[in-house]
Amino acid sequence: MIRLLFFAHLGEQIGEREVMWPNVPETVKKLKDEVEERYGVSLGRVMTAVNEEYVRDEAPLHAGDTVAFIPPVSGG
Repeated sequence: MIRLLFFAHLGEQIGEREVMWPNVPETVKKLKDEVEERYGVSLGRVMTAVNEEYVRDEAPLHAGDTVAFIPPVSGG
């Protein structure tokens, strides 16, 4: 199991800011694909952090990881 955190508008779109994901995909990309399919959101331009470190889509995942999805934000 892994813990997913959704920041900014992603949490609003999904309806939850935190989700416990029962299976552990091999890579961040595979997890993104599963999340997109399940919730109908786009994670293409989203930054991903695993255990508080930014990672690329090829990064491996392990049971107990915390994965944060951080969309681009604009400010003023």
